[in-house]
Amino acid sequence: MQKAFKLLITGIIIGLIIGFPLGINFGRGEPLLSNPFKDRSVANRMTDTVKRKTGELVEGARDKLHDVTRKEQ
Repeated sequence: MQKAFKLLITGIIIGLIIGFPLGINFGRGEPLLSNPFKDRSVANRMTDTVKRKTGELVEGARDKLHDVTRKEQ
């Protein structure tokens, strides 16, 4: 019983050590095996955010324009 408990704790610790950096990269949208502790500059983060939000805005406007033109026909 004690051996199984030690194995379980060891597995949890190893899983956390491997899973934490992978989770950081997944959350950032970076490649999974890249450096999760790399300091990204504010300018790069701002550029990425603006590009993403602009794309979402354009897609939303395009969808609304298509909806309006379909209703008139």
